[in-house]
Amino acid sequence: MAAREKSRNPPERTNKALRSGFQVMRSYFRRAGWLPNVFALFYIWRMDHASPSLPMAPGQRLARGVARMLRSMDHAVLTEFTPKRGLRVDVISLGPKGELWIIECKSCRADFASDRKWQGYLEWCDRYFWAVDADFPQELLPEQSGLILADPYGAEILRMSPETRLAGARRAKVTRDFARAAALRLQGSIDPLAFSGGVF
Repeated sequence: MAAREKSRNPPERTNKALRSGFQVMRSYFRRAGWLPNVFALFYIWRMDHASPSLPMAPGQRLARGVARMLRSMDHAVLTEFTPKRGLRVDVISLGPKGELWIIECKSCRADFASDRKWQGYLEWCDRYFWAVDADFPQELLPEQSGLILADPYGAEILRMSPETRLAGARRAKVTRDFARAAALRLQGSIDPLAFSGGVF
């Protein structure tokens, strides 16, 4: 019995010491006015080190950076979204005023040249963009579209896309499908066994 108590005491004393040390540091940083900044830096460090590994596909890496930029603009974002059968867009976003943007991510000349469906995406959004990296030959891209420079960690709009507002019925359909896809993906992430198969 004494041996068990002896083996439990050191961890308890260690935990108390750690808590005490943390409280001392917290009190010091609060008095110095540094507490918010210290905890903000710690949170950023935790988030960066807890983030998943980068996607393998170059287009998916660009999509991640684009999604981060759009989120900073208060857009809700989905990747690999299907507005209708036979069309799958790389990124679609729903803005705070209900605006719908579609972004196609192109990692190289061959990737762009092989895309035969992009003009079909125009009728499903208010604004259409290309997202490319710094090495992409931008002169290949149509000037009437928006242009985003992206990498896996962020993105920047170089050329704003002209706006062509969707008709009310089309907007309602895309928004409803967006909400349904987002809800299904959330449920799938929480309870994968609820889905027997299929893409959503």
